[in-house]
Amino acid sequence: MEENKNVNTEEIKEDKAYEADSNEEVTTSEEANAENTSESKKDESVEEDELNIMKKENEKLKEELDATKDRLLRLTAEYDNYRKRTTKEKEGIYSDAYVDVVKEILPIIDNLERAIAADGSLEDLKKGVEMTMKGCQDAFAKLGIEEIDATGEFDPNFHNAVMHIEDENLGTNVVAEVFQKGYKKDSKIIRHTMVKVAN
Repeated sequence: MEENKNVNTEEIKEDKAYEADSNEEVTTSEEANAENTSESKKDESVEEDELNIMKKENEKLKEELDATKDRLLRLTAEYDNYRKRTTKEKEGIYSDAYVDVVKEILPIIDNLERAIAADGSLEDLKKGVEMTMKGCQDAFAKLGIEEIDATGEFDPNFHNAVMHIEDENLGTNVVAEVFQKGYKKDSKIIRHTMVKVAN
């Protein structure tokens, strides 16, 4: 019997040891579950924070895009207005230039009409034409129009050669005769001088 008691006591001790081990295992798995839960909560919290940061960045980029679109629309509208205004100003300048030119030419036309209507000698008529010519030259001077100089050597930039002659008295490539005077305004040629060129 003593042997049975010893065996029973040993079995009881083993059962208690087994229960203790299984209790430890249960505790360890609960701790592991708790740790996993806290880690998953941390992961969710980090993901939420990242999501919030991304949302804020997205909103900021949207605002910048809207501001850029608005600026582009304004710039396009300003350019369109500028283009229209510039076109209108160009047309106005062109019209004003025509008016200025015609104002200078009208007195010349008035003098020619008076000359046609006047009675008088050939000498009086010649004197009237000379005065009209002087008025025309004054009008050109006011408009900044100059006569192109045709003396000296032929220059294709200013002269238009319509004839060529051989003349030993004149040098090579020299203007021998002017058929029609040329005019320029600053560096712009209005009409080339029509000339005869020697040699």
